[in-house]
Amino acid sequence: MLVSRQSDAGVEEAERGPRNGLPNGPRARTGRLMLETAIRLMQSGATPSVSEVAEAAGVSRATAYRYFPSQAALVGAVVDEGLGPILTWTSGSQDPARRVAELIDTGLPRIEAFEATFKAALKLSLDQWARGRAGTLGEEPEFKRGHRIELLRDALSPLKGKLGPKKIDRLAQALSLVFGVEVLTVLKDIWGLDGQETQSVAQWAASALVRAALEEDADTKPKAAKPA
Repeated sequence: MLVSRQSDAGVEEAERGPRNGLPNGPRARTGRLMLETAIRLMQSGATPSVSEVAEAAGVSRATAYRYFPSQAALVGAVVDEGLGPILTWTSGSQDPARRVAELIDTGLPRIEAFEATFKAALKLSLDQWARGRAGTLGEEPEFKRGHRIELLRDALSPLKGKLGPKKIDRLAQALSLVFGVEVLTVLKDIWGLDGQETQSVAQWAASALVRAALEEDADTKPKAAKPA
C-alpha cells in the first residue's frame, strides 16, 4: 500500500511521544507498531478495524485487542497523534479575537496535514450514527469527538465575566463551524479552495463571529443617561 508523505510525519511523532497512553520501553514496541500501522492506513483514507490493523502490522488479534480494545479506542489514539500540538495549544494574549486567530493558525494547517486521518475518523463517527439509527450498532463503543469544545472555550476564556456562560458557549458553538476537518470538506472539496485560501476564509469568519458577539452584547446593555 502506498503511504503519503503526511503519514510519515505522523509515524515520526508516534515514535517520539506517549500521548497515546502507551507505556515507554520495550513493552511498548507492539503498541507503537499498531499505532504506526493505523496512522499509515488512515492517512491513505481507510478507517481500519483493530483486526485489520493487526493483520497489516503482523500482530495477533488477541495481542492487538490488549492495546486497543475497540475501533473507537484505536481511531481515538490516531486522532490524538494527528492533533499533536493542537492539544497543548496555549496563548498569552487576553484578547479573545487574537486567541481564536492563534488557535486557527495552529490548528488548521495541522488538520490539513492529517486531513485523510480526520476524514477517516469522521467517516467512523457518521457510520456509527447511521448504525445507531438503524439499531445495528449493538454494544460497540462509540467514537467520541470533542477536543474543539475545550480548545475553543479556552480561547474564549478572557470573555468570562464580560459575557454570560450561555453567550460564550453559543459563540464557541458558532466557531466550531470554522475550526475542524468539516471546514476543509466545505471550502476545499466543495468550493475548490487551497489550504491558504481556506485558512483565510476561516480566519475572516471567526473574526466576524467574535466581533458580532461583542457588538450584540454591547447593544443589549443599558445606555447611561445623558446629563440634563
